[in-house]
Amino acid sequence: MIARSLRLLACAACGAAFATSAPLSAQQPDVRSRNVQGNVWLITAGGVNVAAQIGSDGVLVVDTGTPAVAEKILGEIRRLAGDKTIRFILNTNADADNTGGNAVIAKAGRSIISGNFVGQAGAGAANAAKILAHENVLRRLSEPQGTQPAAPSAAWPTDTFFVRRNDLYFNGEPVQMLHQPNAHGDADVIVYFRKSDVVFSGDVYINTTFPVINVEQGGTLNGVIAAVNRIIEITVPKDKQEAGTYVIPGHGRIADEADVVEYRDMLTIIRDRIQDAIKKGMSLQQVKAARLARDYEGRYGATEGAWTTDAFIEAAYRTLTAPPARQSTR
Repeated sequence: MIARSLRLLACAACGAAFATSAPLSAQQPDVRSRNVQGNVWLITAGGVNVAAQIGSDGVLVVDTGTPAVAEKILGEIRRLAGDKTIRFILNTNADADNTGGNAVIAKAGRSIISGNFVGQAGAGAANAAKILAHENVLRRLSEPQGTQPAAPSAAWPTDTFFVRRNDLYFNGEPVQMLHQPNAHGDADVIVYFRKSDVVFSGDVYINTTFPVINVEQGGTLNGVIAAVNRIIEITVPKDKQEAGTYVIPGHGRIADEADVVEYRDMLTIIRDRIQDAIKKGMSLQQVKAARLARDYEGRYGATEGAWTTDAFIEAAYRTLTAPPARQSTR
């Protein structure tokens, strides 16, 4: 208990190191940015995290926020990068808060390679920054999803991949896009900046709520746990399990390996409790009534809003009782 308390105090000190953001321009009071380490910056706008890798080759952006804050994110990128050109956008999934600013930010950039790419539309698209994502992101954005219409074609990925890992070399460091199947959904990737030693987790790891599992788009609790374990495989702590590799979640504060391990352990405990309840023949309503996540609700739970504790338990229950998902082995 004492060791755990000391680690939590150290973690709080680690978070305090990031508490002072870069100076904000008067036009963008709700957008904040800070250097994580190396070439990587965190930009936070409207509760969504965006990353920008800035160097001599230009700017690479990971996720683009919602349409409502896209212009403000673009303004902050320009403030940080000066006259450097936006060359690439990487999307970690197809959600509107990750891809909503694609069109605005891509249009403001310029591709290193001219020509037409997968998903491009319009004569100006060839000169815009390239948008890279897993092929399922293109499928989700280019087709109606339930009552939601397809996204404008200018927001679609211009380059896609279907294998487990897609690599590029930019600003003097390898950047890896690691597909995480059946996690938050079916299109998730983790972005790893190898030289800067920063991981952008997207929505497979968030530290503001229980994980959001989009069952309709292939999300599963076990897939989230597998993705979080992948982050733990990548990260290396510096001293006393603190610092070292930093992790930028899709939502929430900057984390390190110890934070991700705690989150993984929490998910594994809840998963095992629900699986045990399923083996005992408990229904979904009985599992909800048992409050199997009650010791974590104070930190991650919610009774109202877009993602409640009940919604998480229902998604976990549904995926643990469903037949195993057929996953790609590529």
